[in-house]
Amino acid sequence: MARGYQGESGDVKALAMKKWFNTNYHYIVPEIEDDTKITLNADKLFHEYFEAKRLGIETKPVVIGAFTMLKLIRYTGKKTAGDFAEAIIRAYQELLAKCNEEQVEWLQFDEPSLVKDLGAEDIELFHRIYDNILSDAGKCRVLLQTYFGDVRDIYADLIRMPFAAIGLDFIEGRQTCELIEKFGFPQDKILFAGLVNGKNIWRNHYEKTLGTVADLKKKGISVVLSTSCSLLHVPYTLKHETKLSQEFTSYFAFAEEKLAELKELGQLADQDNYQESEVYQKNKALFAGERDCHNEEVTKRLSGVIEKDYIRLPKRSERQALQKKELKLPEFPTTTIGSFPQTKDVKANRSAFRRGEISKEEYVAFNKKKIADCVKWQEEIGLDVLVHGEYERNDMVEYFGEALGGFLFTEKAWVQSYGTRCVKPPIIWGDVYRDKPITVEWSVYAQSQTDKIMKGMLTGPVTILNWSFPREDISIKESISQIALAIRDEVLDLEANGIRMIQIDEAALREKLPLRRSDWYDEYLDFAIPAFRLTHSGVKADTQIHTHMCYSEFTDIIPAIDDMDADVITFEASRSDLQILDALRENHFETEVGPGVYDIHSPRVPSVEEMVQALRLMLTKIEPEKLWVNPDCGLKTRGVPETDASLETW
Repeated sequence: MARGYQGESGDVKALAMKKWFNTNYHYIVPEIEDDTKITLNADKLFHEYFEAKRLGIETKPVVIGAFTMLKLIRYTGKKTAGDFAEAIIRAYQELLAKCNEEQVEWLQFDEPSLVKDLGAEDIELFHRIYDNILSDAGKCRVLLQTYFGDVRDIYADLIRMPFAAIGLDFIEGRQTCELIEKFGFPQDKILFAGLVNGKNIWRNHYEKTLGTVADLKKKGISVVLSTSCSLLHVPYTLKHETKLSQEFTSYFAFAEEKLAELKELGQLADQDNYQESEVYQKNKALFAGERDCHNEEVTKRLSGVIEKDYIRLPKRSERQALQKKELKLPEFPTTTIGSFPQTKDVKANRSAFRRGEISKEEYVAFNKKKIADCVKWQEEIGLDVLVHGEYERNDMVEYFGEALGGFLFTEKAWVQSYGTRCVKPPIIWGDVYRDKPITVEWSVYAQSQTDKIMKGMLTGPVTILNWSFPREDISIKESISQIALAIRDEVLDLEANGIRMIQIDEAALREKLPLRRSDWYDEYLDFAIPAFRLTHSGVKADTQIHTHMCYSEFTDIIPAIDDMDADVITFEASRSDLQILDALRENHFETEVGPGVYDIHSPRVPSVEEMVQALRLMLTKIEPEKLWVNPDCGLKTRGVPETDASLETW
């Protein structure tokens, strides 16, 4: 289901993969056909529960809530969520009965879909589900857990329903405190207050948190201190970070440290004079101190940015006509997204250089040989626009973070992204700036190996921020703008050195997009989109700017994406059955576009017929002069044989 299959038993595509709400964690989208039967299979849940119980630990089983389950499923037939509600209800009733039978004290239902915009039909479905599931809850207490926002559309209903406890997010929930103030909170329920940030790595500010707890207790609310969401989204522990000095680590809390914070906060909250506690005073002193994280030159430069710096001239239609004339590309130009397979020898070369086992000259020579071979092979199979393969890059964000001022890097702070794939996000410690060119030497060398067009490959400011652990002492807008100026410098240097096509990836554009439409613009898009324009507004008209986005839902923000004013955009589209095509046509999308013709997160090698069929479908929605041919993402995680076989079919 996650990787697809290609072998003696058939040829099956993988299921769609999407981002988990506004995070960089991915999930495989479950599919239901009209004749699908839904039954309970809770073996894994109870095996783990009893394993803990044998160790003397009473745990709280956690499952996805029935409403969120129905909202995330993809229905492949004529039936919709409401048609499967009764089957889902029966399965969850059976689960609750099993918990009562096994004397499970608490059962948690995760319902993150409640923080999105809910209409009357959604609220009716939620009531239909839980009015039935909770009709005979027994002694097992049910916690309804929400996260990634507030539940303003349904809060008044939730507090009247027979949940034993409700979990609310006080970090990303803009209106959580207002909702409690306006509607109250029942004294016969427990509030699981998400006051410790489950998505970022900075220490909790005890004074603020305890102030909120005190306000809740004054209202007579029974409070359990909690994280704002699962700790899946932060690294495991600080214990093994031996290279970062105490100057830095004293400000950080990974998962284990956040659990310690919860314990300390709980103890302090029960003390009348907690302000006198040594633990409290130490935390207060940390936040009262000055961090060495500001750069006057960055502040001054950012304050000098004016409106025209966000506008590229001439307008896109004129640029596109000029670029077609100057670049002389054929109809349906072929290219890849940027990276080529990071084989064992590539990783070994990088590791040897980092450990000091080889010289910089040896490291560079190895990579140049890989680049030369990659360029030659792309020429041999006839691609129109080439890439250098990115053999020098460990990660599309970490690589740039290491070259920019303001970033810190950990040794072992890995976070799961999808499957067994993990990332090690940089930490944005201070103001971000660029000291010297980052990619120019590699791109210029690659261009010297061919007469064809070589794309310069960069990561955009929004993605760099969203795939890092951001600062909390300044706004996201200010951080993104700082990074945008640094990337702008790199773009202009690439152009000055003869690179005529530059791709600025924004794979993570959607991730900090608020889950409610009403918050999209003033909280995010109003500065994220201009920040991207700032990176490329200074280039010449015949320099072609590309961008790339993957594995998120983009159909509802197509106008904002077009407003990025790139010349070409490549999308992940193959796993979502090219559903984005209708949105492009309906919104009169002006940017040239390359929806991926095959899925690179699967080892399947697509057939020529499969890709031709995809292109024919694209041509029913996209003008021929605007269509590019490419995979749906970079090839870094793929093996060489399947990559060669897939690209050769072009």
